[in-house]
Amino acid sequence: MRMLLVGAGAVGESILRILEVRDGKREWLEHVVVADYNIERARTVCNNLMDSDRYTPECVDAHKQQDLMDLIKNHNCDFVMDAAAPFVSNKIFDAAFQTGAKYANMGTWSVPFDPPQYGIGLENCYKEPMTKYNFDRHEAWAERGNMACICLGIDPGVVNVFAKFAAEYLFDELYEVHVKDGGNLTIPGAGEDNIAFGFNVWTVLDECMNPNVEWNKDYGFIVDRPFAGEEVFEMPAGVGANTLVKIEHEETVTIPRYLEKYGLRRCTYKIALDDNLVQALKVINALGLRSLQPVEVDGVKVIPRDVVAACAPQPTDLGEEMIGKMCVGIHCKGLKDGKTREVFMYQPFDNQIAMENWNMQVVVAQTGFGAAVGIELIGRGIWKDAGVFSPEYFDPIPYLQIMDEAGFEYGIVEMDSEYKTVNDKKIMAQVFKDAAKSQKEKEDKRKRRAEVTKINGFDNHSSKKVESL
Repeated sequence: MRMLLVGAGAVGESILRILEVRDGKREWLEHVVVADYNIERARTVCNNLMDSDRYTPECVDAHKQQDLMDLIKNHNCDFVMDAAAPFVSNKIFDAAFQTGAKYANMGTWSVPFDPPQYGIGLENCYKEPMTKYNFDRHEAWAERGNMACICLGIDPGVVNVFAKFAAEYLFDELYEVHVKDGGNLTIPGAGEDNIAFGFNVWTVLDECMNPNVEWNKDYGFIVDRPFAGEEVFEMPAGVGANTLVKIEHEETVTIPRYLEKYGLRRCTYKIALDDNLVQALKVINALGLRSLQPVEVDGVKVIPRDVVAACAPQPTDLGEEMIGKMCVGIHCKGLKDGKTREVFMYQPFDNQIAMENWNMQVVVAQTGFGAAVGIELIGRGIWKDAGVFSPEYFDPIPYLQIMDEAGFEYGIVEMDSEYKTVNDKKIMAQVFKDAAKSQKEKEDKRKRRAEVTKINGFDNHSSKKVESL
């Protein structure tokens, strides 16, 4: 596979670092064109990988579809990985389609009305809802025999795979999937007013402040204000209690699309956000600095959101100073063996491990891993079909197997439910049975020793000799 990577930011680089380890012998990934609007950044990424003939840096403006198509053709790329900002994702998607290259991204572009109308139905709130542009072109991709896989990161991405696995193997009927993104990351010594962006600034400004969406089988899509639905959830892996709020995320669209047939009734997405970041986002929004409309300043036209994205602290600025973990997973509710069941399937990632093993901060590494595993499955021809899909469409087992091989940890917490109560009783019954068996074996052994002692005419003081025999 010859890959064009569009976007040489922190996550783009993390994807390549992971793929370099996964396919060091170039068995399925032959070459990568690393393209970015900043050619120096593209060169830096290639130099960091220290494999000069495998990586080619290129400069590209992803707003220009023809330039993207020329890159794909000139380098004979048959796969495009979109790691750029969301506002150019449709251009990259179309360039891949026009050139016959397979395509993947980590998120999609959406455009809300200004002002949005909250309530039931996406059509009242969004000019272009998330994933719609891509899924509307499913048939066109299928007719050409080509494939696109959208939403391939950590969330969306890994959690979508978890959801499919839960539907297929953990539940007979899966009623609810609640995606939860949290952690306990801190920066010791940081000022009380410091703000940290763990992910692409443009994306954070976009998805956190857009109207959030949840799905309900009875009502369809329900749209609410940013940061609604606050709840406290106890994260596993030593992370602890997280205060979570709703923001816009693609899982609430893709999971119902593929898993409603398993009995799904509800799907939500919530994330833990630093208080300083939330306040900053609200101020940015109130001042009109999220706007995409150009404004003139001293004869120069600038886009407010671009200015904020350029001036804000970047994800690449974060590193070893952070301590703690990220924990991203799905809280599932449904039926198993006629009993209610509730589980949390999750992926934990420690920042110190991310820095030591990958030289990347944890949010970046976690997202890059999610994408890299999917790229490997596509490159090896394991995930294949014709059309536009998200990860829930595919068999989750190969993905989880690569996670195991690569040390990309995951776990399952069995939460309190009827199913757990019954299983706990079964476990205890087996423990009692094993204990009784062990006790009987000890008693039988004691009796045999007593018989040997009696036959050989030994008294109690001779038992040590018997033991030595």
